[in-house]
Amino acid sequence: MENPPLYADVVLPLALPPLTFGVGPELAGSLRPGAGAVVRLGPRKIYQGVVWRLHSERPSFAVRPVERAAGTVLRPVQMELWEWIASYYMCTLGEVMRAALPAALKPEGFSEEEFSADVFRPRMRQWIGIHPSVGSWEELNERFERLRRAPKQYALLARIADLLSGPGEGERPFPVGKAVPREETGADGTLLGALVKKKLLVVGQREERPGDPSAFTARMPELTPAQAAAEASLDRLFGEKNVVLLHGVTGSGKTELYVRQIAEVVARGEDVLYLLPEIALTAQLIERMRRFFGDRVVPYHSRFTDRRRAELYRRVEGGGGWIVMGARSALFMPLPKIGLVVVDEEHDAGYKQADSAPRYHARDCALVLARLHGARTLLGSATPSVESWLNATTGKYGLVTLRERYGDALLPQVIVSDTLCASRRGERHVHFNRILLDRIEAALAARSQVMLFQNRRGFSPYVECGECGWVAGCPHCNVTLTYHKGERMLRCHYCGYAVPAPRLCPACGKGEPEARGFGTEKVEEELQRIFPAARIARLDRDTAASERRYRQIVADFERGETDILVGTQMIAKGFDFPRVVLVGVLNADNLLNYPDFRASERAFQLMTQVAGRAGRGRTPGEVVIQTSQPQHPVIRQVMDGDYEGMVRSQLAERQSFFYPPYCRLVAITLRHRDKAVLWRAASRFGEVCRPVFGRRLLGPEAPPVDRVREEFIVCFTLKIEREQSFARARGLLAGMVARLTAEPDYRNLTVVCNVDPQ
Repeated sequence: MENPPLYADVVLPLALPPLTFGVGPELAGSLRPGAGAVVRLGPRKIYQGVVWRLHSERPSFAVRPVERAAGTVLRPVQMELWEWIASYYMCTLGEVMRAALPAALKPEGFSEEEFSADVFRPRMRQWIGIHPSVGSWEELNERFERLRRAPKQYALLARIADLLSGPGEGERPFPVGKAVPREETGADGTLLGALVKKKLLVVGQREERPGDPSAFTARMPELTPAQAAAEASLDRLFGEKNVVLLHGVTGSGKTELYVRQIAEVVARGEDVLYLLPEIALTAQLIERMRRFFGDRVVPYHSRFTDRRRAELYRRVEGGGGWIVMGARSALFMPLPKIGLVVVDEEHDAGYKQADSAPRYHARDCALVLARLHGARTLLGSATPSVESWLNATTGKYGLVTLRERYGDALLPQVIVSDTLCASRRGERHVHFNRILLDRIEAALAARSQVMLFQNRRGFSPYVECGECGWVAGCPHCNVTLTYHKGERMLRCHYCGYAVPAPRLCPACGKGEPEARGFGTEKVEEELQRIFPAARIARLDRDTAASERRYRQIVADFERGETDILVGTQMIAKGFDFPRVVLVGVLNADNLLNYPDFRASERAFQLMTQVAGRAGRGRTPGEVVIQTSQPQHPVIRQVMDGDYEGMVRSQLAERQSFFYPPYCRLVAITLRHRDKAVLWRAASRFGEVCRPVFGRRLLGPEAPPVDRVREEFIVCFTLKIEREQSFARARGLLAGMVARLTAEPDYRNLTVVCNVDPQ
């Protein structure tokens, strides 16, 4: 009986669902779900994709064949995670693939030569062993005697034999089948070649896979009584629930508890996924973790080269006690048996991918991944998200609280300085109130360190002509250009457009454009003028453009070679600098007045986190917050360290106005280069959706920045009650989007659905 034809649905790294290809008899035994497959798309393009499904359902169209298999790519658990992300975040499996796999593991090209050149080939390493024709020490010693007249060859052979079996005399096992890396031998090529020719040595190539997690000699940190009590609570709660929220004040020693939980897991031979919200946080923490776990710790993030990411991806495939640490993309590492997932700073908005599909939230995906593995999840934060806190206090998650700082350290004293009062009294110098300057001076005199937080990079947010009022704007976006004085450039922080700053106003030709407002670059310059002897550094996206430069800035501050560190959110969390006694928040109003329902929560979190950098050593710390709204509820809550008060007020407010966690949100963005077409499309979208969603659909409205990269923007917000089926709502919405974009007038319309926007 003839076998029915076989077909494969293949996922490609494109914004498409799986495409169907034919499977020839020669490939029927080598392809399976999760395996790599090389296919052609269109007349020329060659891709390596992932086989998603094998079936015998003949499609209604002619199919191209799968050209060849390409090895196993995904495990079943990874496929389940990809499917969940594609479904929940309303994107295609191809878009998930683009985000999940390193570029080097999904080659493509317009010819076989181009494709082959793009295929990942692991870095190879030369290894040296004793030739298999030599079977014993006696035989090797006999051959040694023949090398007496070649002392250099004799010495090299003796060194390699010692490396293979261990130095010393007496009974040593003969190194049958063992090999040593060539670089460890210091072997000269000519000498090595001579010994290979004489069949004394053999040289081979092996894939380089550095690091061995087998040795586990970690010395666990000692715990304070408060930490020991918290650890006991963690162990008890993990016996009842799979997810526990660890709420510990800044500097309470949450990392020590993470370390002890991780040690239990890797001792069982299971793997750990440790997520961080930003790449910037990884360097210092990874060094701390390596003190305990050595080469078990594998960092992974998008700043690595494509080759490096592919090598690390391949390195952990076998599992066996690896600890993968990284930002969002570490979620997709192919760890075979995860026993614990740690999500540090779980509240951070950096876990949400917002720029391109899939617009996933790494914390929420980590919870799904842990469930698929049957693993535990430990969420940690000094300022947990409102959603996680509600889950913990209603019994969905376990809750452990640490209210004391580690050791003898005290929480810093928070001082609020009114910028309006300071101006009226003449106590404000440029952008600094007198009280902050006095405390900076005192800290410098005591040879302590200072951190200053300004949540805006560049020199100034815009430049303005004093004669005619002209303001430099981006030609592609409806925003002002930020002035970067060091390079004398005006830059758009939305699209990247840059132009040299003009010396005269291009509108009137008379006035000189003046910088308005202030960013981190201006703060740095002014501080250098006020404190000329101080060593000042700046940490933001401009100064830390590379991993090397970032590490250098952090290392200099850690060694005490920098007195004052000025920075954006990059300095606000994760760092532990014992010599910092003063933290200044220069403009809290920017955080408080942001038009978003999460503004108060985010402002509290950010100010509390940055305040937590002060006073981690033996010297008590101080925090000075400059604001024109000293009586604002959030400011008072930060002063009092009243996290629970902030959460209670936010939950009451969100319940009243029907916002998360009491509903689910989808932010729908329509974009088009023609403003008139865009608004007609928005009106049409409202007509299509409102009969189904009714008052759940809000909009259309123009966002504060309503044009980016030459495209105008209109927004809708969809609110779905918790008790309603969110999956059904997403399905209906997807159908309506497809219906709109299928209309001839709106085929060039871009529609983005952002599920659970942050």
